[in-house]
Amino acid sequence: MMENSQKSLVFYQISVFTLTFLAYASFHASRKPPSIVKSALTASNGADNSTQAHEGWPPFNGPDGPHRLGQLDLAFLISYSISMFFSGQAADRVDLRLFLSFGMIGSAISTVAFGLAFWFKIHRLLFFLAVQIVCGVFQSMGWPAVVAIVGNWFGRSKRGLIMGVWNSHTSIGNIVGSVIASSVLEFGWGWSFVGPGCLIGLVGISVFVFLVANPEDVGFELPRTEIEMTSDVNIENGENPVRIEGEEEEGFLVYGQSLDSTAAIGFFEAWRLPGVAPYAFCLFFSKLVAYTFLYWLPFYISKTAVSGKYLSHKDAGILSTIFDLGGVLGGISAGYISDKIEARAVTSVTFFLFSIPALILYRVYGSVSIYTNIGLMFLSGLFVNGPYSLITTAVATDLGTQSVIKGNSRALATVSAIIDGTGSIGAALGPLLTGYILTRGWNSVFAMLIVAIFLAGLFLIHLVKAEIKSKMSDIR
Repeated sequence: MMENSQKSLVFYQISVFTLTFLAYASFHASRKPPSIVKSALTASNGADNSTQAHEGWPPFNGPDGPHRLGQLDLAFLISYSISMFFSGQAADRVDLRLFLSFGMIGSAISTVAFGLAFWFKIHRLLFFLAVQIVCGVFQSMGWPAVVAIVGNWFGRSKRGLIMGVWNSHTSIGNIVGSVIASSVLEFGWGWSFVGPGCLIGLVGISVFVFLVANPEDVGFELPRTEIEMTSDVNIENGENPVRIEGEEEEGFLVYGQSLDSTAAIGFFEAWRLPGVAPYAFCLFFSKLVAYTFLYWLPFYISKTAVSGKYLSHKDAGILSTIFDLGGVLGGISAGYISDKIEARAVTSVTFFLFSIPALILYRVYGSVSIYTNIGLMFLSGLFVNGPYSLITTAVATDLGTQSVIKGNSRALATVSAIIDGTGSIGAALGPLLTGYILTRGWNSVFAMLIVAIFLAGLFLIHLVKAEIKSKMSDIR
């Protein structure tokens, strides 16, 4: 009987893993069209041989076209980041299955609505901004929900590796979205939105029908997993640890007053949890870099000669998926390494350090040949997306189930939303700044990215010291 129960549990875990993977992959696929169609919306006379001459699409075909495209990115990402904080609070209080599927269907409708402007000949900037704002609200419902659902079903053991593999949905979604949007671009840029929009709608229906958000809904009661966070700040503040006996775990530390493990945690309470603020501000700069590549890499490739030749919009969009392939390996590697050494901050900072020379090499030597471009783009994706993946998944789940809150699973969505919401503000800033800095050349854009990576690592220095100090004390 116990063996059958275990098999049933594994079945549900695989089902949840797969459905949430497909759900968030489709979210990211539906975010890719704006980056793919950028070069098609702006005008080109073909003088620089980067593209064939075309008129573009008003209101983006004038001299300030890149600025207006940057404004679209900003509208979406600011809406997304602000809504994320509210979505996290809501997700901890409602049915996660309904919440997630509602966000997916809304995202599908708003993504398709953007593409319909092609057939209805809409040229008003206000329309495109409004659609992006609405889309950002619906898209914000995805991340807090999927992280909370996965956190409900999977415990601490090998969390970094499991989350690293699971979080490859981000890169896989980017690849699928890029391929779909690029493949149909020649038939009209509207199709680049309709395809990914229909995809997320179909997956949203599957989530509504098949997803089981909580083990308790099907008769399982998984043991809560409490994470003991090492932080000098707690000791310095005079918060004495108290060991609780008789729990399913061997025991865990609780600082201060114990919290109700069934009540959703408050927004400001979540901010005060150890490690949340440093990782949130770190992700601000990390996501700034990742989303600059998400929104501008196809445009950069189409405007940069490789071996003396310029690629078409379609080829540039497809080639940009190499960055996301590197991101898949980066997320898995960061998760696996952090599990092995049991040091999330050390792993993140190490990846940040390697990403700086990777970006410099890609900018300087990426145009030498198609092979060097592919290789250096892959390395850049690996090191840039590695810590981004780790922080938004395993780290967020660790912080949302730490000992201070007695493994309260109803803090997961709120903590995840705080970290990803703060990161999304940086994600909004990066593409916007790129639209303006681009007038000074691509070297200035890459300089901005390198400074952002440096600052991301800087926010984790205190946590790195704490992890190293803990490891040294264990050795003694």
